[in-house]
Amino acid sequence: MKVYEKAPAKINLMLDVLHKRPDGFHEVEMIMTMVDLADRLELSELPRDTIIISSQAGYIPLDEKNLAFQAAKLLKERCGVERGVHIHLDKKIPVAAGLAGGSSDAAATLRGLNRLWRLGLSGEELQELGAELGSDVPFCVTGGTALATGRGEKLTPIASMPQCWVILVKPPINVSTAEVYGKLRANAITAHPSAQLMREAVEAGDFQAVCARLGNVLEDVTLKLHPEVQQLKEAMIRLGADGVLMSGSGPTVFGLVSKQSKVPRIYNGLRGFCKEVYAVRSLT
Repeated sequence: MKVYEKAPAKINLMLDVLHKRPDGFHEVEMIMTMVDLADRLELSELPRDTIIISSQAGYIPLDEKNLAFQAAKLLKERCGVERGVHIHLDKKIPVAAGLAGGSSDAAATLRGLNRLWRLGLSGEELQELGAELGSDVPFCVTGGTALATGRGEKLTPIASMPQCWVILVKPPINVSTAEVYGKLRANAITAHPSAQLMREAVEAGDFQAVCARLGNVLEDVTLKLHPEVQQLKEAMIRLGADGVLMSGSGPTVFGLVSKQSKVPRIYNGLRGFCKEVYAVRSLT
């Protein structure tokens, strides 16, 4: 038996860090949504008790370092499953990009195995398991648009993001989320984006207000480490995107675009800077 799952990328419409917690994590406020750039997973039952990961991408680990492997292992252990699975990942989301590709693969693995193994776990139970794998995994389990607090695992679903085009560009560098948070001085942040104002804009369906309220405090760190990210932001604004922001810890920059007629010019202009450029729709 086989099941198939789609694992979409996420973007942060706003990301604020409030303070560093005693447990070493940072207390955050984020509003996240999903876009139609997705990995696809094929999960096949195996007769022997083992986990096999395969992929067409030559640049991802296929062992215990892979979050999909970790998700399958966790589910097997918690639910006492003594069957095996072969998970094939058709990778489309860039890695180490601030788009939660690995987290979305883990979430899709939890959803897919819940069906394949007929475990009957609720979405909430899958989210709780996901929180053990990574801060973005619970959001990726259910998707949509949500306010995330705590270390990112406490979710409040909100109305769908206004429909628009999303242009994503990833420069040829990888950014370590741990390094970015390690260099962040939360008590030195002076300009905090507002989760409340962004939520109001999203729930009102006000695209221009969403663009005006984009904000990410991690930009200060990543842009200093990698000035080319700032250059991409400036290029995207110059080419006519309505709102531009770095997603997560970067280095991917996204532009929100309301008019389809603007998309080819922005896409082609950015291809002059970078190979990895994607024009996709926001997901509702």
